[in-house]
Amino acid sequence: MVDEIRIFEPVTLPRPRGAHRYDVFSPKLGRRLTLYRGSAFEAWLMLEGDPAAKTFCERPGFISVDGQRCIADFWTRFDDRECLVLLSEATTATDRPRICVNFDQEALDVRRIDAAERAAARVWSANWQRMVPVIVAARGLVRPSLPAAIERFVASPQSLMAIEREFSTGDPSLVRAAVFELLHRGRIQAPELRAESLSYLTRFLAIEFEP
Repeated sequence: MVDEIRIFEPVTLPRPRGAHRYDVFSPKLGRRLTLYRGSAFEAWLMLEGDPAAKTFCERPGFISVDGQRCIADFWTRFDDRECLVLLSEATTATDRPRICVNFDQEALDVRRIDAAERAAARVWSANWQRMVPVIVAARGLVRPSLPAAIERFVASPQSLMAIEREFSTGDPSLVRAAVFELLHRGRIQAPELRAESLSYLTRFLAIEFEP
C-alpha cells in the first residue's frame, strides 16, 4: 500500500513552439489540464478512463532519462503503488522553474507509454473522449438515487438504449451521464468499448452488485 499520500502541482512551462494545445477538464481531478501534445492527450484519456488510477498529475516534475533531464509526463497513484508515466518522445527540460520536483528513477516505478500502446487503446480512448464531456456537463445534476438504481438494473448486461428507456422521463442525457460516471468509478464495466465505438447497443454490466 502507498503509505504517504502525496500531491503534486503541474510544472508551468511555456508552450513548445509549434505544439498543439489541449485544454481539458478532468472529472477525476475536478480541475482543468493544459496539455501540449496529442500523445499526452491520449495518455490522459487512458488514465482518466482507468478506475484503478485514483489520481494523477500532469508534468509533476523532472527525471533523468538516458542522461538527459526530462519532464515526467504524469505521476499516477494507484491503491498500492505510485508510478511516473513517460511517453516515447521525452520532453527535454530547457527551463528550470524555481520550485520543482526532481524524481529519483530508482524510487518510483516508471511506465513508458509508447505509440504502439496508445494505438492499441485508441478505440477505448476515443470512447472516453466522447464520455468525459457528458460527465462534466452533468456535474451536480444527477440525483444520487439514479446511479444506484442503474447499477441494480445492470446486474445482468443491458444496452445503453435499454437503460435510457428504463430511467428517462424526458431528456436522457442525465441517465447517460450517470451510466458513464459509474463506468468512470469502476462500478460497472463495458468491455465492448475497448474494440467498438460507443453506441446505443453498447452493453453495461455491474461489476459487484450488492442488493
